[in-house]
Amino acid sequence: MNLSVFGLGYVGAVSLACLARDGHRVTGVDIDPNKLAALREGRSPVVEAGLDALIGAGREAGCIEVTDQAGAAVRDSELSFVCVGTPAAANGSQSDAAVRRVCAEIGAAIAAKGAWHGVVVRSTLAPGALEAVVAPALEAASGGRVGRDFALAFQPEFLREGSAVHDYDHPPFTVVGCEDRRLSDRLEALFGHLPGEFIRTDPGTAQLLKYACNAFHALKVTFANEIGRLGQALDADPQRVMALLCRDRSLNISPAYLRPGFAFGGSCLPKDLRALLYLAKTRDVELPMLAGVLESNGRHVEHVFDRILANGRGRVTLIGLSFKEGTDDLRESPLVELAERCIGKGLDLAIYDPQVEWSRLIGANRRYIEAHIPHVARLLTGDLDAAVERADVVVVGRSDPAVTGLLARRLRPEQRLIDLVGLPEALRALPGYGGACW
Repeated sequence: MNLSVFGLGYVGAVSLACLARDGHRVTGVDIDPNKLAALREGRSPVVEAGLDALIGAGREAGCIEVTDQAGAAVRDSELSFVCVGTPAAANGSQSDAAVRRVCAEIGAAIAAKGAWHGVVVRSTLAPGALEAVVAPALEAASGGRVGRDFALAFQPEFLREGSAVHDYDHPPFTVVGCEDRRLSDRLEALFGHLPGEFIRTDPGTAQLLKYACNAFHALKVTFANEIGRLGQALDADPQRVMALLCRDRSLNISPAYLRPGFAFGGSCLPKDLRALLYLAKTRDVELPMLAGVLESNGRHVEHVFDRILANGRGRVTLIGLSFKEGTDDLRESPLVELAERCIGKGLDLAIYDPQVEWSRLIGANRRYIEAHIPHVARLLTGDLDAAVERADVVVVGRSDPAVTGLLARRLRPEQRLIDLVGLPEALRALPGYGGACW
């Protein structure tokens, strides 16, 4: 294909070189004369392993051209990749000034070209910016309409400085956020040969994915360092601890726990996290990230409770009370905390959990629930049908077939359903459905 790349920093220069290596004719566009001069000489404008050789080979083969003229680059290509910087502002926001400027130039060039063109944004932008920033800038400058005169996509990059060429050639997946089949087909033709799945999704998902991935990487580094500081203070070997932690591919390094849902609870996680934080305190070791985990967990319960109150209705049925399905353990269950809040606010609450029988609760489990919901026996019901029938709001903390089947049959259009567990698609389609945080 004939392609153009706007912005020749790390992402743009690597994209330019690798696309040219793969046999495409690529025009690089930048306003920096030093970058353009380096590329014309067959040199990389940035320090990156293997990039000089790729750019030199691309120039020699006639597959790489560079210019500061957007009009010519758009005229001679069918797709343009926007790779300009989005630097951080003092308040933490990201500047989209360069993206707006480049989109205005591309839009004007599309108007002069008079033919369909694809615009693929690789610059990191917040969800919604494609519709709120990029599309209006292109439409204003081109006089055309997205979806008719040009197509728009967001393709996040996952390149690490120092190994960017390797990362380009070995992506975990290729994600394209695009509503236009014509453009997404062309992108699959460009990148479908790379290892990893080619995934088509909506632009908002693709944009948030980039932030989520980088936040997760930052989280992992910080977690390992906090365990390292604590291990150092305790005379333990944190390198060995983390090496062993990573050998667990069932729970630790896996999809386990990594989906939006409800808060954590139970007799282990909260207790052990508090104990670890106390241990750090006794050694004068500060662990701010881990110290914030319980607070964040509590905020999640508040978030769901606010969703219940927002419905403005008094009769609530809570399906599930123990901290995990298949157990009657109520200790530090977030569902118990949610029930407490409903009672405290004067809501008419009924609770259904077939695993929790008042007469069988003993020991610490019984003492815990008596301390938090003294009259829980009056609220518990074994009749799920009646509990759902009476409710204005049904909060689902269990997803067994008996529950989901009855909900599908019995819920009325005016009833509100708050899903804490990820219910089947048939229930998600109901008019009153809403997720815990989705």
